[in-house]
Amino acid sequence: MPDPLYFSIWFPSFEQQDMLPQAVAVMSQFPFSTHRPGITYLSVDPISWSEPTILERRFTPAVSPEEAAGIAQDLLHDDYAFVFEAHWDLWLLDPNQRQWSLQSSPVRFLVQGLEFEDHTAEETGHIQIDFGLDAPFLQEGRSLTMEGEDRIRMNVQKLVEFTVKVEKNTGATGRLLWSESEENLAQKLIARLQKIQ
Repeated sequence: MPDPLYFSIWFPSFEQQDMLPQAVAVMSQFPFSTHRPGITYLSVDPISWSEPTILERRFTPAVSPEEAAGIAQDLLHDDYAFVFEAHWDLWLLDPNQRQWSLQSSPVRFLVQGLEFEDHTAEETGHIQIDFGLDAPFLQEGRSLTMEGEDRIRMNVQKLVEFTVKVEKNTGATGRLLWSESEENLAQKLIARLQKIQ
């Protein structure tokens, strides 16, 4: 059963003035989709996820991370969260046609102020990236052809390269790739890669 996949990032300082510059630094490392490059959506959520959103913007065409952050700048508070949505290209299997194709897949960047949602950033990350389900990286319980193995390997490589770039280029002091499953995600990824080699 696929689980949601997340990447949590912490910084030595995440005061109000640090939030958007560090969000831009992280989003700038992201391998945007060739068909949908840039930020396609922005929302601003005050105090907690249960409160009404105070700003929502869809961008067609997409805008740069800097431009999206500039729009959010006037609403900057340490008890607000900012959601930026983007897309990247992943190899996905169409179960009906049994064919792999490179498809634009959504990713959400959740930028959480230190006072937002009872200090949830301490646990879930100053910036938490929601990759959607882990199926494109694991395909658990499915026997794969050589082509399928290659496609999974390419997806995992893209994921790993992004996490490494974030670590090297953003000043982050903590990072964690995790899923909602009780199982260790790193062990699941390693086990899957060992099966397909």
